Amino acid sequence: MIDEKEVSKLLDQLDLHCDERSRYIDLLSEIGELGKEILKATRYGKVSFENNDRIKEEYGDCLFSLLAMAFETDIDPEDALNTVLEKYKKRYEKSGQIGSGT
Repeated sequence: MIDEKEVSKLLDQLDLHCDERSRYIDLLSEIGELGKEILKATRYGKVSFENNDRIKEEYGDCLFSLLAMAFETDIDPEDALNTVLEKYKKRYEKSGQIGSGT
């Protein structure tokens, strides 16, 4: 289980707070690093995906950055996830897919 409070605690402890724009750019950067590791692991799609420690670490960096952004913008990550899960369930029940269709 993810302990969101640990992220908030670390932000305070290490004075890692920043504005939402910087946090968003950090998140995009971490997602890019995750993508690069996936590309390297698959030799740019030439071999099947296999998880490794670098991918796991980059995935963790993405989660940290996303949770940090939630705290910087005063969004409860669990509430946000529950809201979107309900939205997806309703869409699926209505149309058989979770996408907005737009």
